Amino acid sequence: MRLQDKIAIVTGAGSGFGAGIARKFAAEGARVILADLNGDAARAIAEQIGGTAVTANVATEGGIRAMTEAALSLGGRIDILVNNAGVTHLPSPMEEVSEDDFDRILAVNCKAIFLAAKTIVPLMKAQKSGAIVNIASTAGVSPRPRLSWYNASKGWVITATRAMAVELAPFGVRVNALNPVAGETPLLASFMGEDTPEMRAKFLSTIPIGRFSTPEDLGNAACFLASDEASMITGVAMEVDGGRCI
Repeated sequence: MRLQDKIAIVTGAGSGFGAGIARKFAAEGARVILADLNGDAARAIAEQIGGTAVTANVATEGGIRAMTEAALSLGGRIDILVNNAGVTHLPSPMEEVSEDDFDRILAVNCKAIFLAAKTIVPLMKAQKSGAIVNIASTAGVSPRPRLSWYNASKGWVITATRAMAVELAPFGVRVNALNPVAGETPLLASFMGEDTPEMRAKFLSTIPIGRFSTPEDLGNAACFLASDEASMITGVAMEVDGGRCI
């Protein structure tokens, strides 16, 4: 029970990596707020794990406020924040990605972390403790062609993680990131352009371990980084990628 009685927020928790992280946190004793734009999906996972679902657009101040208030109502503190919500654009030449898609990627993948920090970091600084885990991607380390603006957004997450870690370390707040490779999540088809056996084989051929990242993989890694076992680890962007970035 490595997260016993910790109060944790996981964004994008209604499916994919976020759901896997929420499940692991609950299994390790945390009280989990599951924030997702799809409130029904979040509620379904929350009912399974005994968590609290919040319908929230985390790219807005209102969405961040809703999930923060839900967490504070559990015990007046927030111990863990996992910024997992993310979107991508379909594989396209960079000049063909629409401005609307670009704005959406920056809003969900980057601005949401900024807005969460504005609201939750002061609380963690005041309590002199906290762990933040940002879900970045191998795309921010070893970019794939035709996903340029998604790649760039995840590079931003990695740099933001390091900058946050340096600034918040004196306050007892740790900030780390995880870099998964493509995984069995609702975004997989979008990354590949089409979900076919041939396209899966092409993607898997770039991963030495020979499989995609799973929600369980991300749950295990996030649990470690959020736990006291990682008390000396901050500013790390840990690859959970089966060797993809070697």
